[in-house]
Amino acid sequence: MGSKNSEVRGINGRTIADDGTTSGSAWGGEDPSAVLRRSFGMESFHPGQREVIDRLLAGRSAVAVFPTGGGKSLCYQLPSLLLPGTTIVISPLISLMKDQCDALARRGIAAVRLDSSLTPQQFHTSLAQIRSGEAKLLYVAPERFFNERFRASIGDLRVSLFAVDEAHCISRWGHNFRPDYLKLAELSRELGAERVLALTATATPPVLQEIREAFGIVEEDAIRTRFFRPNLQLRSRVLDVSARDRELIESIRLRPPGPSIVYVSLQKTAEAVAEALAGAGVAARAYHAGMETDARDEVQQWFLDSDSGVVVATIAFGMGIDKPNIRYIDHYNPPASLEAYAQEIGRAGRDGADSVCQIWLVPEDRVVLENFSYGDTPTRQAVGRLVDLIAGQAETFYISHYQLSAETDIRMLVARTLLAYLELDGHLAGIAPRYNTYKLKPLATSRHILSHFEGEPRDFLAGLLGCLTKGRTWFLLNMVTAGRRLGCERQRMVKAVEHLVQRGWVEVQAADLVHGYRKPAPLVDLKLIGDRLYERLMDREQAEIARLDDVFDLAGAGGCLAARLSSHFGERLQQACGRCTSCVGEGPWEIPAIAGRGIGHSARTAIERLIQRYPDHFADARSRARFLCGLSGPAFTRAKLTRDPHFGICDRVPFSRVLEEVRTLGSQR
Repeated sequence: MGSKNSEVRGINGRTIADDGTTSGSAWGGEDPSAVLRRSFGMESFHPGQREVIDRLLAGRSAVAVFPTGGGKSLCYQLPSLLLPGTTIVISPLISLMKDQCDALARRGIAAVRLDSSLTPQQFHTSLAQIRSGEAKLLYVAPERFFNERFRASIGDLRVSLFAVDEAHCISRWGHNFRPDYLKLAELSRELGAERVLALTATATPPVLQEIREAFGIVEEDAIRTRFFRPNLQLRSRVLDVSARDRELIESIRLRPPGPSIVYVSLQKTAEAVAEALAGAGVAARAYHAGMETDARDEVQQWFLDSDSGVVVATIAFGMGIDKPNIRYIDHYNPPASLEAYAQEIGRAGRDGADSVCQIWLVPEDRVVLENFSYGDTPTRQAVGRLVDLIAGQAETFYISHYQLSAETDIRMLVARTLLAYLELDGHLAGIAPRYNTYKLKPLATSRHILSHFEGEPRDFLAGLLGCLTKGRTWFLLNMVTAGRRLGCERQRMVKAVEHLVQRGWVEVQAADLVHGYRKPAPLVDLKLIGDRLYERLMDREQAEIARLDDVFDLAGAGGCLAARLSSHFGERLQQACGRCTSCVGEGPWEIPAIAGRGIGHSARTAIERLIQRYPDHFADARSRARFLCGLSGPAFTRAKLTRDPHFGICDRVPFSRVLEEVRTLGSQR
């Protein structure tokens, strides 16, 4: 679907006509339907796909909001075959990148990925395929752009399309905010990307607006397809914890066999439930992030090949799984949000056949999920330390996020989120990250390397090699020290190292990642800044709790579940689905209040002892509550307090209740 005008302006300023012509090169004009049949073996587009693809081929940026399984990946895979330059796809999921590259290879389409699972040789082979044009589709994890060698190696690529998967992660108010995503819009401009495609399955209307604003995408180029899928039967039950295993096992044994996923919150629960199912004669296996990679891969392949297998999994399982005939999704524990629920049930019934999505709701499960949310919030004092540390830096500075987390006792992701907030408020401006140290393993002698150069380039390279210090196996190159000694810009050293790697003369590992920032003006009124940051974190904490309210309200089946879920994502059903728990007359369910209990004498005695022994670690009520609820942090880990037998002794007591009791305890001291 072309622009309303005869031409539009690409995001990097190029003039792009309706036929896809840009300054200097043009899209060949082949019919996308022909490419669909020839390269992808499909006769027709799924809803929304052609609208998105037409906009991209017309040189316009777009947003695709399709439900899970709605065919988002085709929206960049097909244009990558028609556009003249490289298509870069940003995805946080290594498994998805690998699966898509493998699937495209089977269709004869060259695509490469650059992620942490590749060997150095695989990485450079993939990069060479992109640079030569042998492959035009490049999958990259967001953190790869922290690598200045990578940035230098792709800086001169023509980027025809910059696709951002899981684009809802850019929303600081969304359910899965990732600070790295905030910088992707600026990165697309730095790379001169001619068009951008943002993709998500779970954007509420406010999140969609935030995505559009970040990438400068007009409303008419936001394509949202129907969220409601009539083949999914949404069911819920409210149970006592003692009955859940029995009800789940009986349900699985009595229903028609079919591939099933049972979602749980904790790794230990995945193991226990899988064992209980197997003991009842059900072909079930556990899957979670704590398993070895080979074991996870084996379970995944077993499930893909099975017509009746049951995987009991944490949310680590399912993303990128290409299995259209999943018949059942069981939530043994409730999801943390309606967004997470929509993603997880969206993996069922992609073949269009009926599938059942069942929530087995035990009210006490709310405690664990709430405590996850509370565990991310640091103390006000910790936020103040972070602000003071940043205020004390030079106008332009580099800092290790790992070190910042350790020094402030703030979890890494939360510390990065606070830095992102400081950027959003104009207190900081991010600049390119860098590695302070490169580790080089020689594969050729210095004499052999230098024999290929003459004059000033040879002198420069000799000086650079002279800055190496010997380790056991690797030589270390401190980039800051070398830059001072050689009196040259860092970028020249980075390009020189990259050239040595490309020629096969050295292997390289980067270390000591530091992130760069610039302060437009000195930070003033540090207490006010700290208060505002802490208030934001508390707001996020309450937003996470509110998302749990939405899940429990849905599971209560007080009305059509499909209508309620669709409304959350901005879609109004004209009539009830007729198939969910409420519509078949089995609800509404009463969700009883969680029985109250305090922290107990043992926990109280333990905290008294720990306050005396570690006064700095337990100076405030929130730190004490986090310890008792089993919520770790950098300081607890460093002091080995997570090994204390009382760590997590109150993990089944609501955090708010623990917090109140230890606050009172503190006031009595």
